Amino acid sequence: MENKKHQHQNKIANWLKTSITARMLMVGFLIIILLIPLSYINSLITERSVRQQDVVQEINGKWGNNVLVYGPILKIPYQTYTETKIYNEITKTYLKETQTQINYAYIFPESLTSKVKVNSKKLKRGNFESAVFTTDMNFSGYYIPTDLTSKDIKPEDIQWDKATVIIETSNLKGIKSDMLIKLNNNNYAFQTNYNEDSNNRNRNLDVLESSFINANDISNNENANFSISITFNGSQQLEIIPIGKTTTMSMTSNWADPSFIGNYLPNDETKTISKEGFKADWKVLHINRAFSQQHLNKIPNLKEFAFGTKFMVMVDEYQKSERSAKYGFLVIALTFLIFFLIQTLSKIDIHPFQYLMIGLALTMFYTLLVSISEHSNFLKAYVIAGISVVILITLYSKSILKTSKFPAFIGLSLSALYTFIYVIIQLENYALLVGSIGLFLILALVMFVSRKIDWNNG
Repeated sequence: MENKKHQHQNKIANWLKTSITARMLMVGFLIIILLIPLSYINSLITERSVRQQDVVQEINGKWGNNVLVYGPILKIPYQTYTETKIYNEITKTYLKETQTQINYAYIFPESLTSKVKVNSKKLKRGNFESAVFTTDMNFSGYYIPTDLTSKDIKPEDIQWDKATVIIETSNLKGIKSDMLIKLNNNNYAFQTNYNEDSNNRNRNLDVLESSFINANDISNNENANFSISITFNGSQQLEIIPIGKTTTMSMTSNWADPSFIGNYLPNDETKTISKEGFKADWKVLHINRAFSQQHLNKIPNLKEFAFGTKFMVMVDEYQKSERSAKYGFLVIALTFLIFFLIQTLSKIDIHPFQYLMIGLALTMFYTLLVSISEHSNFLKAYVIAGISVVILITLYSKSILKTSKFPAFIGLSLSALYTFIYVIIQLENYALLVGSIGLFLILALVMFVSRKIDWNNG
């Protein structure tokens, strides 16, 4: 009885050792097991990417956040009247009572010209860096004489002596200069006008309001010319809202990698970008946007019409590492397939533990890639990690296969595979096409090689 049991065990061991089916099941099981460390590596890449975003936000928060300027807007108070009837029980008559209320009209300039000069630089903390800038923004333009009769507002109901100028901004903290607006020949200072319940505030924008304007500067029949300069410390992006009936902006900067954002793009004929920086010009006409020059009771939320430039450090190492790690299953599967074909065709025994060591070496590529790319660029990190893993596996396979021919083939195959994946990562529009063609060729090659295997020996 024991002899039969021993023979049965030997038969199973012999089947596991010689059967192609057993080898395939073992390789497939190891591939599934290696998905566990691959998932941890993907989590690590995500964690480092989130950490980078947190550090960038912290840097920007201390220096100054994105800059959005909405203004200058003329704020003019006017009187409205409501009549109510009160019944008198004694006289049996109705008495009329008139109540006066103060509302506000918000007038946009007829012309708004902005000249923006941006000095950008990188701030670094640890392995992470962010793009910050200091900008000088010079606004000029004019208001035409205000006529609110079309809004059923009589000229005598307008309180010209209580008029002010409003500027809203997303980066109150980043303002680095005193703010004065010159209206005709008079200067008016700004102060913050915080009111949490005010209907005049756009969400996430702070309000700056000037002192009362001399009535003669805006109540006569002449245009009211204005100019104002603002210096900001900011980061990420700089935008304005085109509230002028004709809005023009010219921007110059030493930043070599601008991204033009918002509802309007700069003039392509005059735009210049070089290693020393860029220069861009915008022109927006009133017919290009869907809002008027006069608004009653509240300032409309027009942030969707903003335009400008994004200043971002082109750091996509984590994104590329994440895309590379998505091909980890493919790399492990194809590498195991190469060893499986060599084992099957050459009758060389490869232990499951040796497969496992090779798989772990392949997963180490991604941890090397992420850690090195934090201190260097992605290409250098990819080359160093790739060469390290290819050499390690090639030398290890030489000790397994006891020959130089097969390890050399494995080294070349891995080098070609990592090169193929790097090309796919760099491509955007043609990544799917190139990847599909590459996988088709790999499949064709495997089919060609595997035709010599006797699959009946299962």
